[in-house]
Amino acid sequence: MDTTSLLIRKAQLGQTLLHTYPLPALADGAVRVHIDRFALTSNNITYAAFGEAMQYWQFFPVQGVPDVEQWGQIPVWGFATVLQSRHPEVPVGERVYGYFPMASAVDLTPGKVHAQGWADVAPHRAPLHAVYNQYTRCATDPFYTADTEDLQALLRPLFITSWLIDDFLDDNAWFGAGDIGTPCILLSSASSKTAYGTAFQLAQRAGIEVVGLTSERNVAFCQSLGVYHRVLTYAQLDQVAPGTPSIYVDFAGNAAFRKALHTHCTALVYSSSIGGTHVAELGSGKDLPGPRPTLFFAPAQIKKRSSEWGGAELNRRLAQSWQAFVARVQQAPAPWLQVQHHTGPAAVQAAYVALLAGDSNPRTGHMLSL
Repeated sequence: MDTTSLLIRKAQLGQTLLHTYPLPALADGAVRVHIDRFALTSNNITYAAFGEAMQYWQFFPVQGVPDVEQWGQIPVWGFATVLQSRHPEVPVGERVYGYFPMASAVDLTPGKVHAQGWADVAPHRAPLHAVYNQYTRCATDPFYTADTEDLQALLRPLFITSWLIDDFLDDNAWFGAGDIGTPCILLSSASSKTAYGTAFQLAQRAGIEVVGLTSERNVAFCQSLGVYHRVLTYAQLDQVAPGTPSIYVDFAGNAAFRKALHTHCTALVYSSSIGGTHVAELGSGKDLPGPRPTLFFAPAQIKKRSSEWGGAELNRRLAQSWQAFVARVQQAPAPWLQVQHHTGPAAVQAAYVALLAGDSNPRTGHMLSL
């Protein structure tokens, strides 16, 4: 059968190519899945922006196009159904949640299968971080409900990152900011889903101030969420007192603004680099005043907490927090998220280009199917 995928030129993220090619005969022990639906968020733009540094391009290698090394497939989170199986423990028709390419179908290689799911053990994925190689069986997934598939694809991986950021900062005692005064946690790209998921968790803690930084057009949206103590535009950074003990959680990756914040916030105790939603303004974190920006890698905190608490307890805490978050996201009369569906190659391509350009409404969640 053929598969269609959306390819991205690695060095020029705005250049795309719709590529249809035949899948080879299914290998022994492999499964072929149809990718039913997947989410597209600013998190996926971050995957592309950090594709080389964080090895995101390596999960789903491109095949069959000229200059193949110049092109990549952005990983996405979504749901798929097993179309063919040459693995005795993975039946045709089973539905799974996990990490896929922006494509209509893909072949995966399950390793040891257990009640909850399995990992893809294809040789090219062996060096990559294990958390991205896991596929969860919907039938046994404590997070899964059929009526919230869109929210799971859109928010679940982002919220887990959000939860881990909050946990990481608390785990490190706010890097001593509380010893100086009331810690101020500054979040850039405050309208992004990972940022407001982080703010949702932080807002439940006493003794800290959560400040959202965003563009002027997104101020009202961020204020409506009710999780930021203050919402400022990037131009209003001077409204943060320079001597406030602060932590910068950077979802935007804007190098010029990062330098401005590091210069202005003279009591900055920690600078965490999370994402790159401002693709055109990405740059180095070298030669900055204050602490050197440190890349946050969620799987490292998962590994630490799994070791300390055990996997079952970590999952219990995550699931409990997820249910509270989803309840708030859907709360009437003002839900935080409105899902928009895009079907077909041209629609998927257009949705990606619009998101990359920053033209997407922050209240809109994009679900795509090729």
